[in-house]
Amino acid sequence: MKLATAIMQDGERAVLARDGGAVTVQDLNRQLGTDWPERVDELIRAGKVAPLTDWLRLHPTLDAMVRPSIPAADLRFGPLYRRPGKIWGIGLNYADHAADLNERVPADFPGSFLKPATSIIGPGDAFQIPVQSQRTTVEAELGIIIGQRCRDVPRARWREVVAGFTPILDATAEDILRLNPRYLTLSKSFDTFFSFGPLLITPDEITNIETVMVSTVLNGEVRATNQVARMTYPPDFLIAFHSRVMTLEPGDIISSGTPGAVPVCHGDRVECRISGFPPLVNAVQDLKITGV
Repeated sequence: MKLATAIMQDGERAVLARDGGAVTVQDLNRQLGTDWPERVDELIRAGKVAPLTDWLRLHPTLDAMVRPSIPAADLRFGPLYRRPGKIWGIGLNYADHAADLNERVPADFPGSFLKPATSIIGPGDAFQIPVQSQRTTVEAELGIIIGQRCRDVPRARWREVVAGFTPILDATAEDILRLNPRYLTLSKSFDTFFSFGPLLITPDEITNIETVMVSTVLNGEVRATNQVARMTYPPDFLIAFHSRVMTLEPGDIISSGTPGAVPVCHGDRVECRISGFPPLVNAVQDLKITGV
């Protein structure tokens, strides 16, 4: 299943991405008499993503049953949702990226950090370089969205607790971070420093996540790319490890690390490209120039 959040005149609504456009879950309910939650965060927190996926598998003629709500040309995506309980970021999870920064890959534990929900933007929105930073970077990552409350998840059963995967663009005020490693949270937490979407794709459509390629793209040029299989701490480890630290809850996000970050400037266009997903694209504004 491919889920997204579309920005409508009356707010943000969950949609099922289809060939040629999308069907709102609201219209699905109206036309077929179902009662699925009508926002992506509500679907996740109610534990309805997997049941909806199964229901769609039993109704392969959905496009004939429900009139598409939004043509592709009229779709405007928002972030999948705006208030996750936790956003875990993973630093230096590809050895190649660590080498680029003259850093050592964390050998004992993942280089984990938390980001605030107030940093969230969606596809097409602009990263804002803060007035405090002269060097801000953006990086593409594979996002893992938790689908159920869980604790002490065995690595072999990690997919059972996953609602889906999504592209992520994560920003860092790198010059602030380099002043002192204790400034990691500060450097990662500015407003607009986390974009995700446009699609959540459920695990049944991605049978081998290890083969997926993740690329950071700046102004149309691929600047870094790598395969999930080359992560130091792969998705199964990340879920098992963090679930031993704390309870993971529906809607929590694990941003699993980047093949490489790029410094950005006012007017740039940055993308996360992940094989099998539409690209996540955001513009860049420098608040020192715009004054906004």
